[in-house]
Amino acid sequence: MAKKCKCECPECMPEWLATFGDLMSLLLCFFVLLLSMSTMDAKKIEEAIGSLQGSMGILEGGTITKTSIKKGTPTTQSPVPQNASQMAKEVSQAVKEFNELKQGMAGSAISLEEAEEGLIVHLPADISFKPGTAEIYNEDSILFLKRIALIIKTLPPEVQVQVRGFTDNTPLAKTSPYQDNWELSGARALTVVRYLIKFRVNPKKLSFAGYGDSHPITTNATPEGKKKNRRVDIIFFAQKNVIKNAQKIQKSVLDNTK
Repeated sequence: MAKKCKCECPECMPEWLATFGDLMSLLLCFFVLLLSMSTMDAKKIEEAIGSLQGSMGILEGGTITKTSIKKGTPTTQSPVPQNASQMAKEVSQAVKEFNELKQGMAGSAISLEEAEEGLIVHLPADISFKPGTAEIYNEDSILFLKRIALIIKTLPPEVQVQVRGFTDNTPLAKTSPYQDNWELSGARALTVVRYLIKFRVNPKKLSFAGYGDSHPITTNATPEGKKKNRRVDIIFFAQKNVIKNAQKIQKSVLDNTK
């Protein structure tokens, strides 16, 4: 019987070690994949927050957020409308700059409010209108409206703007060209709307109303209270809010007639 030759092949690794190496490679790939999926893009996070604020905050139903476009990629689409958060930020900045400009000068400050129906800019009457008139005399107020018009023009179609005029309960002088406070408040709101249209805001996005002294925000018993009640409000709201409010009113009327 021939003698068996000894194998000269190099000794291989144990079978269990090969399996262990494959397992380690798979685990490494798994954790690399997890890391790549959890990488945070600050811009995308900001867009997501803006969208969430749009759907739950000042603009009911949400708005379109800005999307990322690769550099060098041609596009024929119009600029993407601002989201609710960006709109509020720009309006707030415009109000802040106006108030800083007016520091040390006569006149009240413009204020900003986030209400259930939308974002409200309170424009005090004394910084824009002389008593009993509906013509804006202050150039700074006109510049402020121009800034607001630029913001409105970037908003999506479903966002509407309503201008509302308010007065205190002081009767108008007999020489006034307006019959009463209702007419004066409506005329002031219309003046603001006409300036916005002059600054090329689409009239379809605008509406106005006069409330006279029927909706005071504070007492009319003091000069300070009357001063606060004399105002023009610029309200940014989603069109869906109008339909929703109308449905509420209709339901209330029907309930009362039963």
